[in-house]
Amino acid sequence: MSGLILNRRRLIGLGAASAGSLVLAGCDQFDFLGQRNDPVRDFLERANSLTYAAQRALVGQQALAREFSESEIRQGQRPNGSTDPRQNVAEYRTLEANGFAGYKLRITGLVETPKEYSLAELQNMPSRTQITRHDCVEGWSCIAKWTGVPLGRLLDEAKVKPGAKFIVYHCYDVMGGGLSKPEPYYESSDLIDAYHPQTIAAYGLNGGALPVENGAPIRIRIERALGYKQPKYVHTIEVADGFSQYGLGQGGYWEDHGYDWYGGI
Repeated sequence: MSGLILNRRRLIGLGAASAGSLVLAGCDQFDFLGQRNDPVRDFLERANSLTYAAQRALVGQQALAREFSESEIRQGQRPNGSTDPRQNVAEYRTLEANGFAGYKLRITGLVETPKEYSLAELQNMPSRTQITRHDCVEGWSCIAKWTGVPLGRLLDEAKVKPGAKFIVYHCYDVMGGGLSKPEPYYESSDLIDAYHPQTIAAYGLNGGALPVENGAPIRIRIERALGYKQPKYVHTIEVADGFSQYGLGQGGYWEDHGYDWYGGI
């Protein structure tokens, strides 16, 4: 039964994301997806919330995503989306040129003790390695081995305050351009996904350092979610009680443009 729920949830996520793509492509018949007060969109968002609640109840907060054997890695992790912030972000370009020696991952927001970690400090912390499948809204998947620090450990060190509900991930890359103003990429999750044992701040891929095209130096892996919920080039992890103050208030760059916020599989 749970497998049926998960597969159905993935289909809904793919449909929502595809509809979001139609908005960005300028399909007039789907204009309602870009209108926050449209009753049809409101209905779809209520359906997403119901599915989110149902999956949490049926699958369980700590249920693990499937892990694979090393022999099932058939190719390198396919890059997609933003793949090279060096082109338009000077700070990132400087960090990469120096081997990310000056990089800091910051934990801020609703925490008692804000933290920052160099890449070397993160690499010297207790780590987790997992071989999982990345499912993209474009319809492809890829099995890869990821290594990083459990995000829950970093949040525990910062001591999350009562009242916190979400984690907002701020990234170096920017999206958009052309007729639209470039927007800093950001994403978010709830605390359940942030503290999930497979959620890691990944710095390694397939036994080597995380490449630029896959999100170096740090990419968040939320293994029970679709690919757009795995933010790359992360520099700040902000603990928050909501996300109305970020972007267009929908919890992520793609969510601001019509995608489902939860994106669970």
